[in-house]
Amino acid sequence: MVHTTAHSSRRTFLTRATAASALPLAAGLLGIGDTPASGALPDYAPIPEASKGPALNDKGYFVGRIDGDLYWVTDSSYQAMFLSTRQGVVLVDAPPTIGHNLLRAIEEVTQANGRPRKVTHLIYSHSHADHIGAASIFGKDVIRIGHTETARFLRRDADPNRPAPTLTFDDHHVLRVGGERLELAYHGPNHSPDNIFVYAPKQETLMVVDVLYPGWVPFKNLAVSQDIPGWLRAHDTTMRYPWRTLVGGHLGRLGTRADGHLQQRYLADLQTSVRDTVSSLDPAPFFAKYGPAGNAWAIFAGYLNAVAQQAAAPVIATYLGTLAAADVFTKDNAFGLLESMRIDTGLLGPFGIRP
Repeated sequence: MVHTTAHSSRRTFLTRATAASALPLAAGLLGIGDTPASGALPDYAPIPEASKGPALNDKGYFVGRIDGDLYWVTDSSYQAMFLSTRQGVVLVDAPPTIGHNLLRAIEEVTQANGRPRKVTHLIYSHSHADHIGAASIFGKDVIRIGHTETARFLRRDADPNRPAPTLTFDDHHVLRVGGERLELAYHGPNHSPDNIFVYAPKQETLMVVDVLYPGWVPFKNLAVSQDIPGWLRAHDTTMRYPWRTLVGGHLGRLGTRADGHLQQRYLADLQTSVRDTVSSLDPAPFFAKYGPAGNAWAIFAGYLNAVAQQAAAPVIATYLGTLAAADVFTKDNAFGLLESMRIDTGLLGPFGIRP
């Protein structure tokens, strides 16, 4: 693993921090930390062809068959999955960015196969609005299925676009509709406290959302996961299922088992790089600069950001051109992993037991 010197890391960090402080508010809200004061947006590496999904139609979506009567829909940012059965449609998730295009996609499929287009069951992968925020468009009669915690969160949030589930489960639930079968399972908190696994055994397809990102690095801060050790374990759980096709809930294409193994390698490399950087980066300059003023948060911010930046650099170099957006979110992912390793595993670095 290649490391820069402590002086070089500090200089790079301070340069970036100074540039970021001059950003307009809008850029800051967008999370564009490297935007110059002129307002020009940053350039990123091209998206590898293997990471791209199918082209969208003129309405802004793509619908395709996974296997048999199982289909998926994407707008290149989000994904949903549905079963077309003799009794109606079973839909998994209702992302608002796809919105009413879900109805159009379902109508397109059911017109072709002659089956009912009515959505009779709507499964929530978890409670987050970006994945189920269009649930209300399917009316009041649909049977909504989710984890017990999903129901609790949605009753608390009282969002009219996300009605609470009418059918809940704790560990496992098997849904049989019109000759089709879906196996729902809860394997503990990961991305969210209520995130579930939806498996279609006949089609050998697994839908688990905000865990694997086929062809891409994970979203910012390890998918903004609430339980990062649980999220990391969810990768192993995912790979234990006997699936051939993965619906990950995000971006433009379906996943393969090779995608799962690749993301696991990316995360293993990032963990190694974070550990190496914590052991090699000199924290003294941050304490010397901000300690006399008693600015503990500045010490933490300077050191943790410098570790994340240095740890990310070799991982970006390794995966650029292989995983899309390696240069966009790897530093943020290194930061999220560093914080988890610090507070969950005791990798405290200069903030450990005082000698």
